[in-house]
Parts: sequence; C-alpha cells; structure tokens
Amino acid sequence: MKRLFIVYNPRSSHYGKVKTDIIDRLAELKGVMIGKFEVAKTNVDDNARRLARILTDGDLVIAAGGDGTANIAINGVMLSRAQSVKLGVIGYGNFNDVARSFGNLKLDDILKGKVQKVYPMQCKINGKHWRYGMCYFTIGMFAEACAVFDAPKTRKTLRKGGRKTIFSLFTLMKWWLKNHRRRFLPETFLLGDASEDFAECRGKSDYMAVNGKTVAKIMKGDGWFRNKTGFLSMTGCMTKFHKLVPMMIRSVFKQVPGAESEYDCLVFPEATEIMIQAEGEYKKIAGVRTVEIAKVEKALLVVAK
Repeated sequence: MKRLFIVYNPRSSHYGKVKTDIIDRLAELKGVMIGKFEVAKTNVDDNARRLARILTDGDLVIAAGGDGTANIAINGVMLSRAQSVKLGVIGYGNFNDVARSFGNLKLDDILKGKVQKVYPMQCKINGKHWRYGMCYFTIGMFAEACAVFDAPKTRKTLRKGGRKTIFSLFTLMKWWLKNHRRRFLPETFLLGDASEDFAECRGKSDYMAVNGKTVAKIMKGDGWFRNKTGFLSMTGCMTKFHKLVPMMIRSVFKQVPGAESEYDCLVFPEATEIMIQAEGEYKKIAGVRTVEIAKVEKALLVVAK
C-alpha cells in the first residue's frame, strides 16, 4: 500500500479550504495510506526534522499551504534518508512562490502528474548546514522587511486578493521610509565565487540568491531550480532611494538584475548579526562570519509542469 503524507498548518488563514479541498478528499482515496503531518508551533527546522524522521522509501508528500509550509516539506524530504520520496505543492498562501514555480497544480494534477528532478539551493552558516531553499535566500534589509507582511492588518489585505503586487510594493515602501537609515549588513564584506576570487562589497544592504521563477510576485527569475548548478545572485543597496526605485521597477517589468553563479560565499570582517530569509521564513542569527550558497547534488523529485 502506498503512503501519502499531507503537510498542513491548522493555524493558517486558509486552513478551512485546505481541509475541504485536500484533507477531506484524500480521505476518500482507495488503496493509499493517508498520513496527516500537522505543522507545530515551533519553527521550520524543527518541523522539517520531524517530517524527515517519518518518511520511508517511495512516499508521496503533499504540502498544502503557503511558502512556509512548502519550505518545511522541501527541507523534510531533503533531510530524509528515504529514497524516491516525491513532493507536490498546492498553494494556499499569500504569494505561493513555490507552488507557482512548479506550475500551480491542483490535487488531481499531483496524484496523476509526472515527476521531475529539481535542485534546491543549500545555505551554510559558519560552515554548517542551515537550510535548503527552492526559490530564494535573501540577507539584509529585504529579509527584515518581510516581517511587515506578518502584521495582522497586512495579512488580512493580502488574503482579499486583487492587486497584491502593487499593495506589496506600497507596504514595503512605507516600511522603507521608516528604516532606510539603518545598517543591515557591515559597511564592507567579501563576496567570493567558486574560483575563490573574492571581491569587496561596500555600502550594500542586501544579498539575494534566486533559484525559482518568482520571488513574492515582485522579483522574477528564470526557473533555475531545474539547473544542477546555477542560480542567480545579486547584491544591492536598497537603503538609497535613487538605487532602490530603478531596481524595483526593473524587477516588476523585467527580471532580477542578477548574475549567474554556482557558489557564493559572504565573509564578514567580524561576527555579525544578520536577518536571513528563505521562502518568506525569516530568522535573525547572531555570530555569523560566513554564509555559503550553492546547489546540492541530491535531486528533489517534484510533481511539476
């Protein structure tokens, strides 16, 4: 008998639809053992480790929720020692970057769909694994700005739908006006590549690595998750208005202004506290000397268009 695990967050604003559209329908399937994995009130990494421990060879994992729930499922599958575990993502969040990157599939699509190999990025902090990310990592001002989307009033507006991109830009701009004078990264730090060639970055507020097709409907990449090695990366100074506006305009109407990379290493001159974000889930980490971003050799088996 095949096993299927549904990963969901009962505290999410869209849980009612998840229960009706997904959980209740899965209960009607014949010849499949259904397991429900409820996201706990801890953090992404704890939930991912718990999920990894229960997976066995050939399982199908379906994440039904926002990017945070998808990120838990991705990390759980990647951390698992089980072989040939397949993943499907159904978006029930505000932005659904992961679900849209895989084609915005519905339940029937995933149950009957074809599996493809994709390659997440891995982030290491001070030489140790921190997290896997399918769509993007950001460090600095943009990562910290995402906390504004957790405000109840903002989340309520986003749930109503409509022009989310315009609303998101407006919300970020208000936050920027209050915070742009702060320092989010050291005044100078080193950024190295696979050839161990390090360049000095000065006056930068942000670093971004993009692997998926979209980043919160504002930044757009090219679907690099199907590439075994490459991703897009960039550094920027979002605290300067004359640099922020052209970059935001370009990102909305064109693509992320980044360069292809196979490995990035940020080296800070001293232990630094940074805000880092992966798939909308942000965390403040102290004592950071190095941050490494690269693809992993282990492919993730995903049902995607």
